[in-house]
Amino acid sequence: MYKSVVILLVSLVSAEFSFSQVKQVKFEELDSLQAVQPRPVVVFLHTAWCKFCNTMKNTTFKNKEVEDLLNKKFYFLALDVEQKNAIAFRGHSFKYKPNGTTTGVHELAEQLGSIEGELAYPTLSFLNPGYEIIYQRAGFVPAKELLGILKKLN
Repeated sequence: MYKSVVILLVSLVSAEFSFSQVKQVKFEELDSLQAVQPRPVVVFLHTAWCKFCNTMKNTTFKNKEVEDLLNKKFYFLALDVEQKNAIAFRGHSFKYKPNGTTTGVHELAEQLGSIEGELAYPTLSFLNPGYEIIYQRAGFVPAKELLGILKKLN
């Protein structure tokens, strides 16, 4: 009996977490989404090896208030700056640019995430519905701070 109750509780908790997440869209979808319902855009620029990026994924973006606000009022995109696939956006094809034998950066990440000529990880770029950058924030952003930013930009 005890074992089946534990299994039931674990499965209920797992189900709740699996349904609770920020909805991500793709760059290629933005124009059609904006045509139907214009919204500000939040772009999360990250890498697979960045511990602060991974911490934000597992804390900031798992915060229920952050999830709700992003899902209801914004379009959210996550871009791995080392992604090698080309991305079509705003009539241009952005590509990965190698800068060493095993390193490189995506052109779109440079366009959206560079602050004073530097690209740091993680970076959040906030765009208006016309895709103009209205604010950028480099470094780890805790949920409380992100909520404040989102509420000001909405």
